[in-house]
Amino acid sequence: MTPVPVPGGTRFTVRSSAEAVDLCLFDGGVERRVAMAHTGERDWQVVVPDSAPGQHYGYRVEGEWNPGAGRFFDPAKLLVDPWAVRLDRPFAHDPRLAEVGVDTAALVPRAIVPSPMPTASPPPPLFRPGGLIYEINVRGFTMRHPDVPPEQRGTIAALAHPAVVAHLRKLGVAAVELMPVAAWIDERHLPPLGLRNAWGYNPIAPIALDPRLAPGGPDELAATVAALRAAGIGVILDLVFNHSGESDRAGPVLSMRGLGERLWYAHAPDGTLINDTGCGNTLDYGQAGVRKLTLAALRHFARLGVDGFRFDLAPVLARSPGFDPQAPIFAEIAADPLLSTRVMIAEPWDCGPGGYQVGAFPEGWLEWNDRWRDDVRQFWRGDGRAGALATRIAGSRDLFGEAPTRQVHFVVAHDGFTLADLVAFEHRHNAANGENNRDGHGQNWSWNNGVEGPTDDAAILAARDRDVRALLATLFASKGTPLLTAGDEFGRTQGGNNNGYAQDNATTWLDWEGRDTDLEAFVAELARLRAAGSLADPHWPDGAEWRSPEGGDMTAADWDGGSFVLRLPHAGGTTRLTVDQATRQVTLAEERAPGGDR
Repeated sequence: MTPVPVPGGTRFTVRSSAEAVDLCLFDGGVERRVAMAHTGERDWQVVVPDSAPGQHYGYRVEGEWNPGAGRFFDPAKLLVDPWAVRLDRPFAHDPRLAEVGVDTAALVPRAIVPSPMPTASPPPPLFRPGGLIYEINVRGFTMRHPDVPPEQRGTIAALAHPAVVAHLRKLGVAAVELMPVAAWIDERHLPPLGLRNAWGYNPIAPIALDPRLAPGGPDELAATVAALRAAGIGVILDLVFNHSGESDRAGPVLSMRGLGERLWYAHAPDGTLINDTGCGNTLDYGQAGVRKLTLAALRHFARLGVDGFRFDLAPVLARSPGFDPQAPIFAEIAADPLLSTRVMIAEPWDCGPGGYQVGAFPEGWLEWNDRWRDDVRQFWRGDGRAGALATRIAGSRDLFGEAPTRQVHFVVAHDGFTLADLVAFEHRHNAANGENNRDGHGQNWSWNNGVEGPTDDAAILAARDRDVRALLATLFASKGTPLLTAGDEFGRTQGGNNNGYAQDNATTWLDWEGRDTDLEAFVAELARLRAAGSLADPHWPDGAEWRSPEGGDMTAADWDGGSFVLRLPHAGGTTRLTVDQATRQVTLAEERAPGGDR
């Protein structure tokens, strides 16, 4: 548990199945070890009278080194507190982190005892379902922003810069969704290739912010949240509670593994690690300690003012071992006075058995909808059906029922092609990732309009622009909560790389000076039209009707022809959506009722 102040000192508590545990206190380069007492079945504790906020610390343990049995107890390994709130440096991969008997004190970050957090309750969330979510890679978003000071680029603080806030307001952003900001480590195959993890989906300490993104620690996040909130913009954090960056049993010993692998990770009956995440290990939500850490992290970030959370590979939260919509974690979140007020969003799939759970999360949870993504792509590529498109536009009631839709819909997200690349590349081009172009999605429902990649052909460029606009208009015209990935509003490209996780460079850093301002203005107008009518309301209105382009009842021929009109009444009039697959156009218009308000 996070160290807490007590009269005259600090109490340290850690969960471990080792035979003995030492608290390691650091004063510069000097390490002092303090033996901890076994206070419960797996808890160890000690009160240090002369310790205070700002103290750097870690843990060492004694016990058996037997990787085949999941026992990685090695006193040479300095271990990071899973409950750490702040670290003194980022994680850096080194082969010695996995070698028994090699001291790692010089290789591992030290946790820092935090100051007590304010006790005042945070304000209620600004974000409401139906508003535009804007997905941001924190580092890549401002690394090339000309208005952000160079020393601030790539940080959470940069998101509060007036130029950034103005851009978000122009687009009508209801909430930014920050890709992982918790402290992470590179996958072990990346450093030999000269590559770095650019996304952060490989965490070690789930509460501590990565020092590269937040050199100012929790205060930096709180200040940025407050600044965005003052501009009417909420903050959602994309959190990774499905695995740890310690990877498989050839991975590093940094924290949970060294304290006791079986306390944290799911295991098969034969003792091997379950890998429902594809990342080497899977957190075990059948363990009360795992749930307790998760809830503590959520409360910590909620107290800093964030509106809600998006859970990566969310079925893992409800596996023990199979997915259970009645899993304890859901009830614990719902019963928590603070967390029950926050927005919860699931990525409702993982790569384990029965891992596809779209529509199965609890009432009130929003869910990413890949069916929307695929049906919309196929329709505009030319091999999808208008009926499928209409179902997705209507909020995917086949998946989420007749209640207000819970879908979060997106054309593209961080993993996959960018929007501009979706209509310019039929195949992935991931050679720069060093995996012989085998990584990333192979089935993308993408197209190239006749030429693979960059071209000077004016007709092809016009066709690509038309397709991008049709996709964006469909995004904003659909019932549910639209998600737009940062930069897609102005034509960002990754050169056909559909798995940019390893490209912490100009491939994924947004090109602000080269952006397509006409497309950006088009997106801003779509956002205005969505907000002006009924589209942002997740309810399906009474009196909504599908009509043929001529205004009559829809026939089978109309559906087969890929053209239709959707009329959505609201208090001020009617929102009119027209879709024409033949001309590859989507138009939105507001028809005001006599005396109605816009």
